Amino acid sequence: MSNLSWVIATLCGLLAGLAFARRDQIMRLYHVLGLFRADRIVQNFSQMNRIFLSDQFPSHAHPSPLPVGAKVTLPKTARDWVRDRNVTGIVVLKNGARVFEEYYHGTIPNDVRINWSVSKSYLSALCGAIVAEGAIADINDPVVKYAPALAQTAYKDATVKDVLQMSSGLAFDEDYMAFFSDINRMGRVLALGGSMDGFALKQTKSAAPAGARMEYVSIDTHVLGMVIRGATGRGIADLMHEKIIEPLGFEAAPYYLTDGNGVAFALGGLNATTRDNARFGQMITQGGLWQGRQIVPTAWIDESTVASAKTAPDEIGYGYQWWVPKGYVDGQFIARGIYGQYIYIDRIKNVVIAVHSADRSFRDDGVNEESENILRQIAESV
Repeated sequence: MSNLSWVIATLCGLLAGLAFARRDQIMRLYHVLGLFRADRIVQNFSQMNRIFLSDQFPSHAHPSPLPVGAKVTLPKTARDWVRDRNVTGIVVLKNGARVFEEYYHGTIPNDVRINWSVSKSYLSALCGAIVAEGAIADINDPVVKYAPALAQTAYKDATVKDVLQMSSGLAFDEDYMAFFSDINRMGRVLALGGSMDGFALKQTKSAAPAGARMEYVSIDTHVLGMVIRGATGRGIADLMHEKIIEPLGFEAAPYYLTDGNGVAFALGGLNATTRDNARFGQMITQGGLWQGRQIVPTAWIDESTVASAKTAPDEIGYGYQWWVPKGYVDGQFIARGIYGQYIYIDRIKNVVIAVHSADRSFRDDGVNEESENILRQIAESV
């Protein structure tokens, strides 16, 4: 064999060995590249644990009741919206009872679907429970008190409240359509089984002083998770199950997507049924109370769901990982995730609307505003 042939054969062997050693990462990346294809997106959103690493919660032996009320019909504008936004499931609660529930595009009630950034609002509730127990002494404490590894990053001056309000000041490109944006680099870390903590530790550039203004930065929520883990010495999935999911009596076992170290993708990786999202929303509507048990302090619910972050007057309001759209009144707010995931809450009317979608046009101009208005219309019609 010539020297050149030997080199080529050796290289081929090394590449084959590398491909075999990293076959799981390569397959995950392959599936991720097709995650949002029109012919796959609905099915993919119901089986994210087949694509990513995950951590499934235990099933609940006795799911909590979610009674059926007098069924209502959605307004025509809402029915058109369901079609146009590729909604896959919607549950409407009035006074804690299901008055509308439908599923589309072959999905069923037991489908455990990706919540995307609706997961952030779950983490806000968990943070409230942890603060109430005293593990986090004060949300005005610096982040590095609980996550000292961040001392050399752009988070060195941020408080827990700053990351709750997306006001860390971090320079971070959240453009989902740009391949080399920070948010997509983060997605590739997750897909390849890398470390989310390691990614956070590389965030060293600031765009503004901590607390100066709200700027939607998803990695802020991961840092909030680092704070909670540092304060308690426990993982987010274990805490979420014990403090939120198990007391609510979810029907189907939810799960978190995780990084290669088993750390929950807390900023967007919680998967749950539409009906169980409605349970969570009803608990929030009731001021953190569920079947006689105070899961999250009412004071935290009150504080976290108002537009307290520093935003421009013409921008959507933001609280502690909850959105308060323009035109919404006291007690109205939403959890919102990409591709059309929502939990709408009206505490005054006692209405909850949980929505899962596979909306590939979610970035189009006016889509979020239209959806926010339609959800209000539905609430006013029941």
